[in-house]
Order: sequence, then C-alpha cells, then structure tokens
Amino acid sequence: MEKYIGRNKWKWVEWNSEKMDLNGSSRSGEDPVMTSWLNQIGKDKTNSLRVTSLENGEKVINGSLIYKQSYTDEHDYKIFHFFLTCDQLFTADLEIVSMNQDTLYRLLSRTNNAVEGFLLFLGELMNETLVEIDQFEETLKTLIWSVRKRNEIGILELVYKRRHELLICKNLLIPINEVKMAIDEINFPDIKDGDFFSCTCKRIERAMVLLNEYEHEIDSLINLEEVISSHRGNEIMKTLTVLTTIFTPIMAFGSLWGMNFKHMPELGWRYGYIFSIALIIISTAFLYYFIKNKGWTGDLLKGKKRGSFFK
Repeated sequence: MEKYIGRNKWKWVEWNSEKMDLNGSSRSGEDPVMTSWLNQIGKDKTNSLRVTSLENGEKVINGSLIYKQSYTDEHDYKIFHFFLTCDQLFTADLEIVSMNQDTLYRLLSRTNNAVEGFLLFLGELMNETLVEIDQFEETLKTLIWSVRKRNEIGILELVYKRRHELLICKNLLIPINEVKMAIDEINFPDIKDGDFFSCTCKRIERAMVLLNEYEHEIDSLINLEEVISSHRGNEIMKTLTVLTTIFTPIMAFGSLWGMNFKHMPELGWRYGYIFSIALIIISTAFLYYFIKNKGWTGDLLKGKKRGSFFK
C-alpha cells in the first residue's frame, strides 16, 4: 500500500488488489459506500461509474476504468479502481508508466485536493493515450499512400484493421470522458478554475477530436476502396462480355462445321477451309470494329498504369 498526504491534508492511498487485505481495509472504511467499493475491488472487470453520497452528505465518485487495451487480445487489458471525494482519493492497480515516483510526487505537491490529484492521474493517462494516437497517425499515413501504390485485398484488410484499432481507442476514451463529466456534474469547489481540470479536459477533447478526424479519414479510405473495387469489378465484367461477343463467330462457325450430319455441302468444297477461315476473321473483325465504334470497349484495351486508381 502506498500513501501520500498532500497540500491541505488531502490523502491518496494506492493498493494492489492482489495483495491488499480486504478485511482490514473494510474496517478502515466506516462508511457503507466505502466498504461496498472495497469489497468490489478485484471483481469489476469492466468500466463502471457511480456518483453517490456518503452518510455525511459528502459527494463521492467511485468505479473502475480500463485504461489500456490490447488491439489483438480482448482479455489483455489494464483496469484500475478509484474512490474519490474532495479530500480523499483511493485507487487500486493504477500504473502510470510515463513518469517516475519522484516526478509524480513533485506534481502531486502542486495539487490542492484529492480531485485535482485524480485529474492529474487522468491527465497523465490521457498523455499516454495521445502518444499512442501519434503512433496510430504514422501507421494511418503509411496506409493512405499504400492504397495508391499497391491497391489489393491485403490493403483492404489493413484498412479495416486500423478501423478496429480506432474503435478500441474510442472505446477507451468514452469512459474517461464520462468520468470528467461526472466530476463536472458534482461541481467540486474550486475545481473548474484550476489548471488540472482545464489541462485534463483539453487533453480529452484533443484526443476525441483526433480520433473523430481519423475516423473520417478511414471512412474515406473505405469508400475509396469500395469505389475502386466496384469500378474494377465492372471493368472485368465488361471485358468478359466484350471478349465473349468478339469470339462468338469462332464458336458459332466452329459449332456449325463440327456437326456430324451426312449431307453438308461445305465439306466438299475445294476451298471450303480457306473460306471458313476468312469468314471467321471477317466476322470477328466486323464485330470488333462495331463494338469499338460504339465505344463499348472503353479503356479495356489499355494497360493499367502503376500507381493509378482507375487507369
């Protein structure tokens, strides 16, 4: 158990849920709300938030918050539990990797109450999230250019993979934003005018704006992929239709003279073979030029340029 007494005598207590003595902790929490929260530590596996009051009327926020989540494994995540009043903050399993203990205590010394201390923790967690968003931005930029350079089914798979990662990020951010709204709802004294509330709110807002913008970019990529796939599918069907039409004389005459009827006058012609070849070539060429003059071939006879979407 880690304990910190800050300015104005506000208190922060950090537990490890696997090592804490729940019975002893429950005895230290005289209020039923506190006792109930202590008994839930380690049991909550999802985000939860409760805004209530202690027996003395003091407002309290408690719950659990998932702040790290693997992109590939649903069960690989980090969750911490918190109990917050104006002058007391209890947390369990909170891990902030972006700063060491000395830096953390130095920042905590600037806080005036437990709410500002909690906002400091939320702000640092948001800072770590923003770093991950910057890394996501790099992969998204690479993906955007990959769509132009080598458009294939593997790229579409990557687009939806990035889309899934973005959904996970937003899924982590929404509960954090809810906690901020709960703090705003209770209206703790002298909180909204402080730097910690302002800084944390702006970080949450910045992350939300970035994720929304990246969502629009990915949606645009998906729409682009759908248009390209639809266009190429239509081109393939058009190509097959044109080729089938052009080779119709060959198949028709081949089927006609491949029959086994006894009386077929063409079989006795001296120049029947040459005549049939000429007739097939002339009819095929006529169909080809007819289709081309109608403009039905479009760009089918042109090769696709490398790095082009449609040409």
